[in-house]
Amino acid sequence: MPKIVDHDYRKKLIAEATWRVILNEGMEGATVRKIAKEAGLSLGALRHYFSTQNELLVYAMNLVKERATARVMKIVMSELPPKEKVMRVILEIVPVNEETMAEMEVWFAFIFYCKNKRDVFDSHYDGIFPGLCKLFTFLEQHHLLRKDLHKEIEIEKLYAIIDGLALHAMLEPSRVNHERIVKVLTHHLKLICI
Repeated sequence: MPKIVDHDYRKKLIAEATWRVILNEGMEGATVRKIAKEAGLSLGALRHYFSTQNELLVYAMNLVKERATARVMKIVMSELPPKEKVMRVILEIVPVNEETMAEMEVWFAFIFYCKNKRDVFDSHYDGIFPGLCKLFTFLEQHHLLRKDLHKEIEIEKLYAIIDGLALHAMLEPSRVNHERIVKVLTHHLKLICI
């Protein structure tokens, strides 16, 4: 009887192997040969799923986005109070645990790798900015934003804070840890919300 292979599952395993190689060796070390070895596959088996390295890298990065988006949507659909919901969504964007830290490290490595390769992957569109716009609209609909707020500027500020926290959490995890990230974000939300 032929072995039944779950191709979607196999592609995800290959993507996760790609992340591990990127974390351990950087983007320059993320060769198809090394990724195949990390995934426990032959080069031919890997090429069955991804015919080019760029195709594999794009799939791996889109999987990072999909997983983060799924976690965010779970929070959005929850019955949490509005401010708590906003805080939890933001905490899914900033790396506060091992999983999100690994995703963020891989994401940043990929962004810098693809900086001038928009034909491969538009890494400038991570979905965070439009998501923050939606969070502000959500807060506004619940009458929680301060009246004198310059909404566009505050969205940019929060976007910069999130990016800064993410970068410093990766570079200085003992200083910019989960507790500090929560304190900074809580302080900022108090400045924009009533």
